[in-house]
Amino acid sequence: MADVARLAGVSTSTVSRALRQPDIVSPELRTRIDEAIERLAYVPNLMAGGLASARSRTVGIIVPSIMNSFFSETVEALGERLADRGYQLMLGHSGYSTEREEALVASYLAWSPAAIVLTGRHHSKLTLRRLLEAEIPVVEMWELGERPIDMLVGFSHREVGRAVARHFRSRGATRLAFVGAALDRDLRALERGAGFLAEASAGGTDAVTVSLAERPQVATGAQGLARLLDEQPGVDAAFFSNDVMALGALFECRRRGIAVPERLRLCGFGDLDFAAESVPLLTTVRPPRREIGRRIADALLARFEGDASGPAVLDLGFELIERESG
Repeated sequence: MADVARLAGVSTSTVSRALRQPDIVSPELRTRIDEAIERLAYVPNLMAGGLASARSRTVGIIVPSIMNSFFSETVEALGERLADRGYQLMLGHSGYSTEREEALVASYLAWSPAAIVLTGRHHSKLTLRRLLEAEIPVVEMWELGERPIDMLVGFSHREVGRAVARHFRSRGATRLAFVGAALDRDLRALERGAGFLAEASAGGTDAVTVSLAERPQVATGAQGLARLLDEQPGVDAAFFSNDVMALGALFECRRRGIAVPERLRLCGFGDLDFAAESVPLLTTVRPPRREIGRRIADALLARFEGDASGPAVLDLGFELIERESG
């Protein structure tokens, strides 16, 4: 750091501020410091920098899958916001396994993170105990509920299901279905299905569930729709646990000559990029993917600065996107 300071013509404290809180250093000084760092090939040691406080400037985050773009957008938004203040992310994926999440949390805590972000609210007892004993900020995301570990940022998946069922009923559908995959692991999708079935029942509408053990992907969606139509040929509206599966269902409808939405209405979840380009355009639910990341970052940065006045639970809601398929 002293070498960087000499080359940039600034004090070591200015270099330290530029690395830890770049937004409080002028653009001109940051440019000089960045150029000096590049010339010297200097890599800041975040662990050494955190020895005095016994906390590093890293935030551990665990998502169920790194292939799921829902979570990747949240991670990206969170990382961008934190990087502006000199914090970096450690990313791990649990594969929807509480045991793997438990191992990742233990590994993160060994590095004295500034905070930990988890997906969902279902954790092992050992994970909960370790996090409570660590006395660091903890954020659970992508769900809602009472009594979070510390902070909770997300939306209600049960309400998502209810909203889709109400939408189908408003379009005249009378026999509904929920099609999901890996519901023993993807508890958020399970919640969406539960809300969908509860709302259908409350409205006096018939509803069934098709559950597949495979991963939720395009082929699984096609298989799910084929099974649904074989078992329940009278179904006139189907809610799929995500857009990828709904896309598979659209392909299967095309192969079978089933008119969408005239004969069968379809809805997905996620509002992925292809949803607005599919034929027909896919009706879906848009979760606040990037906003979740930004709001988590804001909450953590406030906590790092000693401000704990923010809400413990933050409901960001969701949006039903009505397009041609539904």
